[in-house]
Amino acid sequence: MKLHISVAALALLAAACSPEAPPAPPAPVEAPAAEPAPVAAKDIVDTAIGAGQFTTLVAAVQAAGLEATLRGAGPFTVFAPTDAAFAALPAGTVEDLLKPENKDKLVAILTYHVLPAEVMSSAVAGQLVEPATVQGATVKVDGTTAGTVKVNDATVVGADVDASNGVIHVIDKVIMPPA
Repeated sequence: MKLHISVAALALLAAACSPEAPPAPPAPVEAPAAEPAPVAAKDIVDTAIGAGQFTTLVAAVQAAGLEATLRGAGPFTVFAPTDAAFAALPAGTVEDLLKPENKDKLVAILTYHVLPAEVMSSAVAGQLVEPATVQGATVKVDGTTAGTVKVNDATVVGADVDASNGVIHVIDKVIMPPA
């Protein structure tokens, strides 16, 4: 019986001192789901192109040589007339403005639609302000009527269209700088 206990003790001792069995491989760890790559916000020009309702404005910006500026760091606020707003101008006006000899006039009109800062609609709600445009003259922005913002005689029909370098406010008319 002593022999059996000794053999059993020896077997236990041998088992305890023997090299351990290799550890089981770790359970596969799932990699965290890859986050989608951040979508770079589009600049003012790309945002206008993507909207699909500013083809005339974009063509005018390009003809005036202002595209690089509006792709720049900004920030800008652009009061962007829709294609319908340009179509409402007297016949031949847009075509005439796009002629190379009228570039200075086109630049003046387009820069009159741009503020050299980002101004969200909440900043003018309930107020009447007259900020200076990139062109140099001021525009009258009237947010005193609930639910409506006017820029000179144009109505903002879409506010706070975010871009990487500013904001676009959609207007229903082309505004003209003072003579």
